[in-house]
Amino acid sequence: MEIKVSNGEEKERLDKYIANKNKDLSRTMIKKLIDENQILVNNKQTKTSYLIQANDVITINIPQAKEANIKAQEIPLNIVYEDDDIIVVNKPKGMVVHPAVGNLDGTLVNAIMAHCKGKLSGIGGELRPGIVHRLDKDTSRTFNNS
Repeated sequence: MEIKVSNGEEKERLDKYIANKNKDLSRTMIKKLIDENQILVNNKQTKTSYLIQANDVITINIPQAKEANIKAQEIPLNIVYEDDDIIVVNKPKGMVVHPAVGNLDGTLVNAIMAHCKGKLSGIGGELRPGIVHRLDKDTSRTFNNS
């Protein structure tokens, strides 16, 4: 993708300018891409703090997301809601959310990886589930409809 800086848009930081032009990229992701030379200005490496100039040509290369090194496991899930974009899961008490030392499998992430079978979008360059409100393994919630 290429963006040409117009007159009147100059003197803004490169990372902020790109974030305003492309709402799909976070400033963290933009910084990572700049550090990895995946974002160039006038075909040259630059820094996040570079102040853009009129007629600069910004080239953005977003690499393909790679498969996360997480083992998918068929673990039953209590799915409350699911569509093409989100899954709402009633996580059982005691289930660890993310794989970590001492809990490399049997986690919510392992179960989601198996359930989604390649339909996950990339987060930080990896195909993996993005847990919005991460819960501890002992967190549980009971709802009363009265």
